[in-house]
Amino acid sequence: MVETLIHRGPDQQGVFSADSFSFGAARLKIIDLEGGNQPILENGGQSGIVFNGEIYNHLELRAELEKLGHKFCSHSDTETVLKAFLQWDTDCFARLRGMFAVALWNVPQRRLVLARDRMGIKPLYFVRRGEDIYFGSELKAILIHPEIPRNLSCEALDCYLSLNYIPSPWTMIDGISKIAPGDWMEWRDGEITTKSYWQLPYGFIRDISLEEAKEELDTLLADSIREHLLSDVPLGVWLSGGIDSTSILHYAANASSSRLKSFSISFAGRSFDESSYIRTAVKEYGTEHDELDLNPSVDLLGAIEEFAYYSDEPSADAGALPVWFLSKLCKKKTTVALSGEGADELFGGYLTYRANRISRILRGFPRSALSMGISALRHWPVSDEKIGFDYKVKRLFEGSLMSPERAHVYWNGTFADEDLTAIVKTPLPDTLAQILGQLPNLPKVNDDLAPYLWLDQKYFLADDILTKSDRMSMAHSVEVRPPFLDHRIVEFAAALPAKLKIQGSRQKIVLRELMKDKLPPSILNRAKIGFDIPAHEWLRGPLSGLLEDSLQFGLSEYGQLFNRHAIESLKTRHLNREINVGYHLWGLLILFLWMKKWQVQLPGCLS
Repeated sequence: MVETLIHRGPDQQGVFSADSFSFGAARLKIIDLEGGNQPILENGGQSGIVFNGEIYNHLELRAELEKLGHKFCSHSDTETVLKAFLQWDTDCFARLRGMFAVALWNVPQRRLVLARDRMGIKPLYFVRRGEDIYFGSELKAILIHPEIPRNLSCEALDCYLSLNYIPSPWTMIDGISKIAPGDWMEWRDGEITTKSYWQLPYGFIRDISLEEAKEELDTLLADSIREHLLSDVPLGVWLSGGIDSTSILHYAANASSSRLKSFSISFAGRSFDESSYIRTAVKEYGTEHDELDLNPSVDLLGAIEEFAYYSDEPSADAGALPVWFLSKLCKKKTTVALSGEGADELFGGYLTYRANRISRILRGFPRSALSMGISALRHWPVSDEKIGFDYKVKRLFEGSLMSPERAHVYWNGTFADEDLTAIVKTPLPDTLAQILGQLPNLPKVNDDLAPYLWLDQKYFLADDILTKSDRMSMAHSVEVRPPFLDHRIVEFAAALPAKLKIQGSRQKIVLRELMKDKLPPSILNRAKIGFDIPAHEWLRGPLSGLLEDSLQFGLSEYGQLFNRHAIESLKTRHLNREINVGYHLWGLLILFLWMKKWQVQLPGCLS
């Protein structure tokens, strides 16, 4: 199991075994390079810990624990977490500021406690087999066990084909689950208890002015980024030239006494290339900069095929490809990188939030008129743009025929409900309805934006954005830290009124206003560009062979589940430029590569 995780921890591996329990760790050394080897044991092996992540306030907690009489053998944050657990039990998790997945064991009590950080930055999986429990940072650590079946989950498949990712607690393997963000789970002599030590804030909106909000956010960001710079190894910043990553760079440059390193991916000559903004930021902050131009001349095929192993679960987010190459570039000079993830979900940065408001207007028109508009758009020339105007307008009209909740996830998703009926032979459980069904039950607030921000933070952020970042970076033994996701900033953002996030076409207002006198105007005023690939075009060109091979395998091996005619029709129409369904086909490509790699069996829902 530990060997499957060596990419996450190449610097040290250790295992502890007892009569009824074993655990192990693969460590990436970042704090206390000489000490802190794992597992860390206490009381002659009666208690112990394995840990993945960083605790940014561990020195503060250590001082408090020393006053309570605890003695330390290392300077690592892992030992601090163990001592905190021994002192405060499960109440210790609410005291931690950072990102983590942790397992704590007590021999006399036959007790195991698993816990995950508040926002789900670090992963943690588990499966029950009778009274036994198996757990790991990645699925592969569990799948290596010969008694764990590898059956496809129908519930997860429903979500994957609609959302492009698999939301907690499901995984794509039936029976294996994720620990939810902000939760701890206790196994005590075969009995399991689960509780939340923190939940996403919702329902309280403050009466706060823009100036007050700017001042508070300034302090929160400065504190968070200063803490996130804690490292005993080289550290850098992932830089896109957008407001989020450049804001991180701004505060990091102010807090750092040394020259910072920055790393970027460019798309030279493309409409979505961000290199001019990146150069502006590099010049402004004087970073030591490395950049890679991502184009078909690099080994795209090799990287994509490696996804099947390192992704753990299939993820149809095409941004995984540039993040893979960014992580590879970053590893040449650093082990830790700061990134801007989370700002869009906290402050309303996605176009989907504006689409929600526009679709409210469109729903005032007769459905027949919207259907006619969709029919007319089918005659619009197909664009090779990554997300062209034709693609966005068509999705907007189609989503406006759905419920507001379903439309919101459709903007970023792929297959609509009727599409699923066509490509999958067996009706799938409506797992997505369970997720969307939470929205009407949220406390009533006078804020049309809040429910969707909550939904995206709970699922899209944790199970798509952060999962992608973690798997692609850890595949190259790089630790990525998102300072925007300090829980104090999350709680601050949740209580802001919608007018401080979106007004008309202006988005992330409080962040933009805060950075107005800090960042170059060209970066501050630029349009948002998503960090992914031109999937429509590349699947017609350099990736067409891989697409063909993966679909042929999937439809041959899993033809009992998938409709060959419907999927091949999608592919043919896309290649003939009749439609743009590159992101749909990308998701199927990744799914079939993953199923082939892990020899996944057909699900029980077929029987």
